[in-house]
Amino acid sequence: MTDAVHRAGDVPAPGVPTLPRLPVISPLPMMGPLLVALPCLLAALLGFNTYAPYGADAALGIAVGAAAVVAMAQTLILAARPPLVEPLFGGLDRMYRVHKWLGISAIILMILHQQIEPDFERTVRETGLGELGEEAGELAFNALLALIAVSWFRRLPFIGLEIPYQIWRFSHRFMGALFAMVVFHQFFVDMPTGVDSSLSVLLNTFGIAGVAAWFFTELVAPRLRRREFTVSEISQTGDTTTLTLSPKGRAMRWRPGQFAFVRAPEAGLSEPHPFTIASAPRPDGTLTFSIRGLGGWTRSLPAILRTGTRVQVEGPYGRFNFRKGGARQIWLAGGIGITPFLAWAESLTEAERRDIHLVHCVRTQEEAIGVETLRAAAARNPRFSFEVVVSTRDGRLTAERLISAAPFAVKDADLWFCGPTGLKDGLLKGLKAQDQMPRRVRFEQFEFA
Repeated sequence: MTDAVHRAGDVPAPGVPTLPRLPVISPLPMMGPLLVALPCLLAALLGFNTYAPYGADAALGIAVGAAAVVAMAQTLILAARPPLVEPLFGGLDRMYRVHKWLGISAIILMILHQQIEPDFERTVRETGLGELGEEAGELAFNALLALIAVSWFRRLPFIGLEIPYQIWRFSHRFMGALFAMVVFHQFFVDMPTGVDSSLSVLLNTFGIAGVAAWFFTELVAPRLRRREFTVSEISQTGDTTTLTLSPKGRAMRWRPGQFAFVRAPEAGLSEPHPFTIASAPRPDGTLTFSIRGLGGWTRSLPAILRTGTRVQVEGPYGRFNFRKGGARQIWLAGGIGITPFLAWAESLTEAERRDIHLVHCVRTQEEAIGVETLRAAAARNPRFSFEVVVSTRDGRLTAERLISAAPFAVKDADLWFCGPTGLKDGLLKGLKAQDQMPRRVRFEQFEFA
């Protein structure tokens, strides 16, 4: 889980009139979507201009096909989780959303390319390799259509059926192989000679990059990025499993608030799942995950994992960092969304000069994990305070209650949020009605979509 950032501007100097503050998306996270859209647009324009002499239908068919190749290549590049690119999207969660919509856009463009298939039979000389390239394109198109449909409709509407994650991820791994067939199609399908080669250079470059990214994701990244840990402690609180992992060999470095992918192949849990690290960095390199049982994989942890079980951790990822915030902060957690705040609280020292108030919203008292960590942080630093709101006992958290409980004006603070979207949206609506909108609102996507 990573953060999306909305900024409302700095607090003005005293006496300076202010306009109503409306959170706006930070320019930095918008760079990523823009940078992936431009190559697709360039490929479409080059395709249309290059083949315009052969008729509008041919030019349009090539344009959408070229954009599809570039979009699919970038889908595979983003799936490789390049660390230098993540900041341009504002976090891995935003990058994955772009990845998802790039895949959907690619299949739509492929369908259009199939429907407006350019006809060059009278202007090119057909070859055996060209016919093979055309057949490869047809096969890849039909298979990609099926696989992307599985990804798109992972949760089938109306009937409540959800495709198991293992099947979804297994099918996803074939995307690169099918894209390699698309690249083969692009390289060898029979096309008119004597046209400008700029489009071919662009498509070949993205095609090779996409296939290389797929090879890296499947063969190189698992050996390069995963670190070995063992379970040194495991406990259960309600439906939440807390794992303490000790490094075997090289320890992992991370910032409080980041997350990592966890897998335990020797326990039959070979598919990696992302979880926020619920502890601050420690001298011995141990780290803690608090994992709520929300699906088959997470519910199976208490029965399968034991002390000494070997696990693999890949990371860290994410840009959720309260130290980039202002002097007054409200941390708001919904349920298991408390995990990044536990890591933050553990990292607080006596020298921390920010005023921080944390609110943890849970349904029952049993769901309130990490209270000891929060008490220890409050004991170390009097500028940190917290409260647990139990909805079955106290009712749901409202804007009025948050305003009255916070030790400072909410409108003068940054709001950091991690939890269900409904809680965030309802609270922000209430704060806006009370003219208490926070200076900035930063939040973690509670799950990848």
